[in-house]
Amino acid sequence: MLNWDEFHDDETTTAEVPSSKPQTPVSQPEPQAEPAVSESAGQYKVADEDRVARARKSLEELDVAAGLEELEMGAARIEVDDKQMINARADLNQLVPFKYEWAWQKYLDGSANHWMPQEVNMNADIALWKSQDGLTADERRIVERSLGYFSTADSLVANNLVLALYRLITNPECRQYLLRQAFEEAIHTHAYQYCVESLAMDEGAVFNMYREVPSVAAKSAWSLKHTQSLARADFNTGTTETDQELLRNLVAFYCVTEGIFFYCGFSQILSMGRRNKMTGVAEQFQYILRDESMHLNFGVDMINQIKIENPHLWTPEFQDECTQMILEGTELEIAYARDTMPRGVLGMNAAIMEEYLHFICNRRLAQIGLKEQFPGAQNPFPWMSEIIDLRKEKNFFETRVTEYQVGGALSWD
Repeated sequence: MLNWDEFHDDETTTAEVPSSKPQTPVSQPEPQAEPAVSESAGQYKVADEDRVARARKSLEELDVAAGLEELEMGAARIEVDDKQMINARADLNQLVPFKYEWAWQKYLDGSANHWMPQEVNMNADIALWKSQDGLTADERRIVERSLGYFSTADSLVANNLVLALYRLITNPECRQYLLRQAFEEAIHTHAYQYCVESLAMDEGAVFNMYREVPSVAAKSAWSLKHTQSLARADFNTGTTETDQELLRNLVAFYCVTEGIFFYCGFSQILSMGRRNKMTGVAEQFQYILRDESMHLNFGVDMINQIKIENPHLWTPEFQDECTQMILEGTELEIAYARDTMPRGVLGMNAAIMEEYLHFICNRRLAQIGLKEQFPGAQNPFPWMSEIIDLRKEKNFFETRVTEYQVGGALSWD
């Protein structure tokens, strides 16, 4: 077979070396006529002619006007001022014009931060986890507890998004981000499953931990409590009471579940990665934390926008309730820290983690305009802020695995 260079050389040789033989004109091929349509075309049989007849009859009886009634044919085009976070009457199918540019920008940022779990090399983690003296008992406890809580926590968040929030948030650009967030929650659950499978852990024990380990179960139960009413098919906003219930859910899931409950486990695993231990799991958690940070910021923006548009909801009594919710979440996370770190490990202990969680609690309160409850609390883990910072994100493809096996196919021999 000729390659391009050979073909080019032949062409050059032919052009440069004159031939002594008379040139015979090259005959052009006759144009091909279009093939005739086969006589058998369209002669196949209908399996059930009665079904086709019923379909045609049904279409003849279709009331097109009734189907289009909801679309308000001929209605005026959407104006920006028609849009709002909740209880909007504007057409939810029209993405533009944008009212909340921040929501669309977060959707774009989230899309640009895309990653997949299988692209992280887990081989070093597998060897370390398999080794008898690779990790201490306390370090193993942290890995198991983290995967146990997070493997179902992101599913709880996704369920809340899909079954409750998406229907009740009446702004299309915010809905666009919610769809992106729901996809990211699926990736996170996939990542935890990938870690569990790669390490050949007991999948049943890990994924059922939220119903077996008290410190894990308490956080999950707290989150689920704030989903129940919104997930009912008959729940609708439009009254002060129901609008506050939606706002309560947003505070619970964004400020507490994603804004507090994730921080002890993330700092533990990322601290392990900084010590060159379980680097694959740590890398997965690093990307998940950056996603979650964006989720948190989006949720805070939604909460504050609803407050602006509905100031009557943000009563002193409701503010006090939200403060209490965030404090409850902080106490639950402190209890989880004590359970996962009965002794000092990885340069941290429960007491240091408690101050960190008080610092996080102050941040969450301040972000939605509430008074800090632990004045002077400092961040003992400044490196966490650097990891969260998307602007310092490394090139993911520099560490992409080109050849690897999934956990289920790895040999432990």
